[in-house]
Amino acid sequence: MTSAFLLFIVLQRLAELALARRNTARLLARGAREVAAAHYPFMVAMHGAWVASLVIFGHDATIRPGWLAVFALLQVLRVWIIATLGPRWTTRIIVVDEPLVVRGPFRVVAHPNYALVVAEIAVAPLVLGLTWVALVFSALNAAMLWVRIGAENAALRPGAR
Repeated sequence: MTSAFLLFIVLQRLAELALARRNTARLLARGAREVAAAHYPFMVAMHGAWVASLVIFGHDATIRPGWLAVFALLQVLRVWIIATLGPRWTTRIIVVDEPLVVRGPFRVVAHPNYALVVAEIAVAPLVLGLTWVALVFSALNAAMLWVRIGAENAALRPGAR
């Protein structure tokens, strides 16, 4: 079961990168622009290190069913967020000359994808009993999001787009 959980995470992240790359290319082709791209390689490296940590340190771990249930619920939220944004979902900060999305989870939370990632970075390691991985990468992610959300909010302010 542990192998299936880890394989799911690896395949999900690779599929999301492919989707994000496709959506980014289409948005840029329509005249959108990327902002604050300098932090992106660091974000990718951090997420890659998180996945690698799960695989390296959790490959022989026992699954915690309660945390696995929480993780499964987070995946429902992930699908809802991606479906709500549709072709505007990407892993980069891409600004389009269109109104912001305000339906679905965006009615409730300003940055639902970031809230999801915060939860996921903590919960996935806990599924494997890797509390230290949850703590280390939650701290790294908090620093990354401080930069990223500030840049995104600035880019999305009326008049900045």
